[in-house]
Amino acid sequence: MAKKAEASVEDRLRALYDLQLIDSRVDEIRNVRGELPLEVQDLEDEVEGLNTRLEKLATNLELIDDQIKSKKNLIEEAKALIKKYTEQQKNVRNNREYNSLTKEVEFQELEIQLAEKHIKEFKVQIEQKKEVIDETKDRLKDRKTHLKHKRGELDAILAETQKEEEALIKKSEDFQKKLDERLVNAYLRIRNNVKNGLAVVPIERGASGGSFFTIPPQIQVEIASRKKVITDEHSGRILVDAQLAQEEKEKMEKMFAKL
Repeated sequence: MAKKAEASVEDRLRALYDLQLIDSRVDEIRNVRGELPLEVQDLEDEVEGLNTRLEKLATNLELIDDQIKSKKNLIEEAKALIKKYTEQQKNVRNNREYNSLTKEVEFQELEIQLAEKHIKEFKVQIEQKKEVIDETKDRLKDRKTHLKHKRGELDAILAETQKEEEALIKKSEDFQKKLDERLVNAYLRIRNNVKNGLAVVPIERGASGGSFFTIPPQIQVEIASRKKVITDEHSGRILVDAQLAQEEKEKMEKMFAKL
């Protein structure tokens, strides 16, 4: 039991670095996908928006057609009334009745003129909307083609990487279970606070990986002794010695090759 206790810190450091290597591998896979999932989602949203716009434009055209039909019916009704009033003028008994019917005829003629004016305006609106529809259809066709291409790219990458990514995520969860919760929380907090997601780094040329700040020789000796978990005072990252890092890297690369 005593021997196990002596090795426990080193075991934790190795498990931590293994966890880092696994999570970094997941990061690499996701970087390969890059912005593709977001691009695909944006294109899908745009295609949906264009389809909705076309539906609204089609509905507007139907409404305008209905208004034109209504005006044409009004014209036919006005013409019928004009014919009726003209016939009645032949049988009037005095000028007052004649003038009254003449005014009715003139009113119906104005109604016809106004309806014809509205029909012309509606037809202009139809032409304008048809132009917008044609432009929207062209845009939709272009976006659909682009979406198909981007989906193909994404599907190809997913086919290559999804199985590995899922296996790695499972491994990450397994390795987290090997560590106490406090250490895992510290690791995740550091990882979320750095751009490249590196929470555990080896010492390289006397400095922590990716840093230019030199680590004092005495601290380097303590890190190499693997007796306690030591963090870089500048970046907050957990530090491991280069030899341990190399050993774990070789071990994990064999595991990755099997996924």
